[in-house]
Amino acid sequence: MSSRLNPEDQRRVEHYLSSPQHQVKRQPFRPWRLMLALLAVVIGLGLLSRLLSSLVT
Repeated sequence: MSSRLNPEDQRRVEHYLSSPQHQVKRQPFRPWRLMLALLAVVIGLGLLSRLLSSLVT
């Protein structure tokens, strides 16, 4: 893949990205945890909605 930057700018970008503060260790992505959190939020909001509707009527 060719870069649109000139070689000097590309060198600066590579130096910037290789500095320690930009090397963050990330945990692996866990889609099931995301789905579980989303399901919990949807169920929680549904229950809250039913509670509020029962208080209003």
